Amino acid sequence: MSWPARHLLLGVPVSAVSCAEAERAVLAAARAKRPSLVDHLSVHGLAEAQRDPAFREALASFDLVAPDGQPVRWALNLLFGTKLRDRVYGPALMERLCARAARERIGIYLYGGRPEVLALLRERLLERHPELRIVGAESPPFRALSTAEDAATVERIERSGAGLVFIGLGCPKQELFAAAHAGHISAVQVCVGAAFDFLAGAKPMAPRWMQARGLEWLFRLASEPRRLWRRYLVANSVFLAQLARELTRRALRTSITEGEPS
Repeated sequence: MSWPARHLLLGVPVSAVSCAEAERAVLAAARAKRPSLVDHLSVHGLAEAQRDPAFREALASFDLVAPDGQPVRWALNLLFGTKLRDRVYGPALMERLCARAARERIGIYLYGGRPEVLALLRERLLERHPELRIVGAESPPFRALSTAEDAATVERIERSGAGLVFIGLGCPKQELFAAAHAGHISAVQVCVGAAFDFLAGAKPMAPRWMQARGLEWLFRLASEPRRLWRRYLVANSVFLAQLARELTRRALRTSITEGEPS
């Protein structure tokens, strides 16, 4: 099988993919029992990759890095002419994958979230998809796992027989976890960020009109200002500065090229 083409967006290889294409690729890998890494990249993730070389290297090892944020999609369209019509929203793709997994009897494993959120998530997913096989669910501690704990976690996931492992640890922790276990977990690991909270109903999602206009960050900031103000201030500033620099560089290169004698 092959994965959608990727473009180097501000130093990070991001997939030019729609939600339907991402769904097909992930399910194909799950059916083939091919170990794979899938991520949903936001502006925050791009900013983290600029700051942290280890995180940037981890993302480069992923098979699919979907444009989760509208600004990420806009940047792909602007710089590479990808003509993507919408972003690949983590909660939306997770919901679609669970629906298909229920029909095809593909086991899923839920890793992340607070215990109460995880319990709600299981309940809500089974309400919507009664045939869904949730073969495991665990809420890891916030601290780093010991070597023995980490090995036991991998063993539990492998023993479950899951075809899809949804990881909701937040960025960049979830991506680093997935990349570190790429050679040990035989399922498709799908990093979904805050999807656990949203699909469980523990946190409200932004209205569709705000999502469509790239204003989800503003809704989340208003919902959790003390926790998120620094993230969005830094991430948005870094993204805009990097994008402006890239656009300027391309404009200068075009100007020089056009000015050369034929």
